[in-house]
Amino acid sequence: MSDKQLPSYTRAQLALRNGQDKPEIWVAYLGFIYDVSKSRLWRDGKHYEHWAGQDLTDELKDAPHTEKVFDKFTIIGRLAH
Repeated sequence: MSDKQLPSYTRAQLALRNGQDKPEIWVAYLGFIYDVSKSRLWRDGKHYEHWAGQDLTDELKDAPHTEKVFDKFTIIGRLAH
């Protein structure tokens, strides 16, 4: 699926995929939405001090890892502007 074929989701739709309101656990980074549901590190929608259902672009600079961590997750959509 190319970038142009990816579905677009609003911030409100992303917020519902927080591991609490719906079974999906999603996070956004650089405009893409990743499904992190299968990660044991995102169980219950929380990863250290970060919460799922949010855009984590600005928070990555404080993480002990690089954006390469997203390579292991599936991009399921784009974050609508």
